[in-house]
Amino acid sequence: MLAPHRAYAAYALGQLQSRLFRNSAWWLSRGAEGEALVLHSRGGLGNALFALGTVDALDAVLSLHPGPVQTFLTCQVHHLETVVRHFDLRTHESMMRMQVDRDTFLAVEGDVRRLAGRDVQEMNRLYRSDGTPAFYTAENIDDAVYYGAYDGDRLVAVAGTHVVSARDRIAVAGNVFTHPAYRGRGLGSLVTSAVTQHVFSKCQEVVLSVDPRNVAAVRAYRRLGYRDVGRLIEGAAVRRGGSVASFLRRRLAELRGRRHGAELVRIRT
Repeated sequence: MLAPHRAYAAYALGQLQSRLFRNSAWWLSRGAEGEALVLHSRGGLGNALFALGTVDALDAVLSLHPGPVQTFLTCQVHHLETVVRHFDLRTHESMMRMQVDRDTFLAVEGDVRRLAGRDVQEMNRLYRSDGTPAFYTAENIDDAVYYGAYDGDRLVAVAGTHVVSARDRIAVAGNVFTHPAYRGRGLGSLVTSAVTQHVFSKCQEVVLSVDPRNVAAVRAYRRLGYRDVGRLIEGAAVRRGGSVASFLRRRLAELRGRRHGAELVRIRT
């Protein structure tokens, strides 16, 4: 199910790695319109939900397994109406998915440094420079690929990865940030280029998400060879209702589907 949607499903492909797979739960549903897949994962940066497939099958999964109370949700654009029946989307954006491969990548050369866990306090200080909370840990940095640009001894721009899958040869880049006083100097491109170039030692493709209204960022990524390959919805989500209701629906679904070895639900449209 994931392979035909590699650019969109890159994060989920990364969760198939054995180290990450044990911290994830996967649910497959089949309905009248087709199939849906829901992934609930947990990691150093918090809970995440990934959705793929048809809306009727997705609604069936989420009615039984909505996941943690708070999560970071990624879904396809046509899922939005279904998702808001199960979650309060405190913040969500229609994001552009961009992708680059080894053949189209155009590196930017400059002075950057690979970051490690020992740099975490400096990184958090940089991310907080525009008032946004940041609580990265040393483990978060050591488990990923991060590069930074400096003005003297001061870290002024950073980029990293959300996941790198050597198994499926794809990575998700992100967390690109430049100090407000240093924007417009190409530093975001520089650190993103360094991260992209680094992961190409293991991967064939790299993807990232960007707000299409951020014209400067889109232009910078295009200079590196990234191209627009679709749209998706991302945002912080809070589960609606109590887990008791989901538990009761789940028990009924288990009883209904006992002889089939599956959970069966009826979706009313």
